[in-house]
Amino acid sequence: MKPLILITNDDGVTSKGIRALDEVAQEFGDVVVMAPEHDASGTSHSITSSRPLRVREVKQAPGLSVYCCDGTPVDCVKLAIEYFCPRKPDLVLSGINHGSNSSINVLYSGTMGAVIESTALGFDAIGFSLLHHSREADFSGCLPWVRQIIGNTLEHGLPAEVSLNVNIPRLPASEIKGIRICHEAKAMWCDSFVQRSDPQGRPYWWLTGKFVCDNPPESSDEWALANGYVSIVPVHPDFTHYPVIDELKEQYK
Repeated sequence: MKPLILITNDDGVTSKGIRALDEVAQEFGDVVVMAPEHDASGTSHSITSSRPLRVREVKQAPGLSVYCCDGTPVDCVKLAIEYFCPRKPDLVLSGINHGSNSSINVLYSGTMGAVIESTALGFDAIGFSLLHHSREADFSGCLPWVRQIIGNTLEHGLPAEVSLNVNIPRLPASEIKGIRICHEAKAMWCDSFVQRSDPQGRPYWWLTGKFVCDNPPESSDEWALANGYVSIVPVHPDFTHYPVIDELKEQYK
């Protein structure tokens, strides 16, 4: 039996990135796509609990089923696994995201929210992102690396409770130097809000910001990407910082 691969994203079911990903995934097995109906970027690990979810069938073809859901990427994963996958998926993929999900961006990313949810549910999962924000981004340069990582994961699997956050530089395939296994760089968004007024004179605020990552070490994802490498960061859903447990126990005993 062919592997079953579930695909979602946060850019929406019509994005170029998810179309590129499902075409590569079909080389490895049967594919079910369940993606947000509209752009859900920045939704992180959010779920929809205040209203019902609705699903629309987009396409049915041999080895490929495509659906869209009016919820978040995490909603898509949970719903697809329970109701729309003919069996348990062998692999869950999210992306290919239009834009970076390296370093601290993993906390905000709907792409990676879906991946981490899949890991928490017990499935191998990978998030793919290309450092190109345009809706018309060219994904051809990153596809050989996507293909290699999918194939390797299906062959070897992933450790328990570990998923992969893969970011790919905006370069032709021939100019990418290889793959680096990394940790997240220490970085942050210095957010700012621009205040404006609507035509009725009512104020509103628009989020802007600047990404700050000074002198990332060679072991980090930001260094790898800046130097022409694909970065892979192993991620797990346990946020516990174990080294300080004993120290805090001493403070509170």
